[in-house]
Amino acid sequence: MRHGNKNNNLSRTASHRKALLMNLGCQLITYKRITTTLAKAKALRTYIEPLITKTKSTASKEQIMHNHRIVFSYLNDKAAVKELFTVIAPKIASRPGGYTRVIKLGARTGDNAEMAMIELVDFNEIYGNSIAKAAAAEPAKKTRRSGGGGAKKKAANTSAVEEAVEVKAEEATDDKATPEA
Repeated sequence: MRHGNKNNNLSRTASHRKALLMNLGCQLITYKRITTTLAKAKALRTYIEPLITKTKSTASKEQIMHNHRIVFSYLNDKAAVKELFTVIAPKIASRPGGYTRVIKLGARTGDNAEMAMIELVDFNEIYGNSIAKAAAAEPAKKTRRSGGGGAKKKAANTSAVEEAVEVKAEEATDDKATPEA
């Protein structure tokens, strides 16, 4: 029975699981997006999010160094820790949590394992700022009840009327230019 055991063992010993999550965490921090199995992605999310939260503390210099040491004890990679504190921390400073996103990719062809992509939310250009900018650039679409569709019809009608007036004016100048018999 698994009473009170909330972590996913991933069919590994404790040391192997710790090494696996350590390596996956370093790769996620370095590349901002990795592809792995769904179970590993979910386990990595619970492993890496508290570490990312540790980078947000704006306490004294001693507390910041202490957080560096704690994160290093979980990752054992100086480059990943430096990347986490210098590049990732400023971008996630305003986010209250939920730093990672897990996207299911389907089954792997060899063994039919369910694959997933885990990524850092603030480093995705597709879902992140570009959508917010595009939504801000476009005016809000209106329904027919609020009169939004009428504006398009009026604009179309006025352009059609203007074209008709121009055509009539051209015909009138052509009539004056050609003498009638």
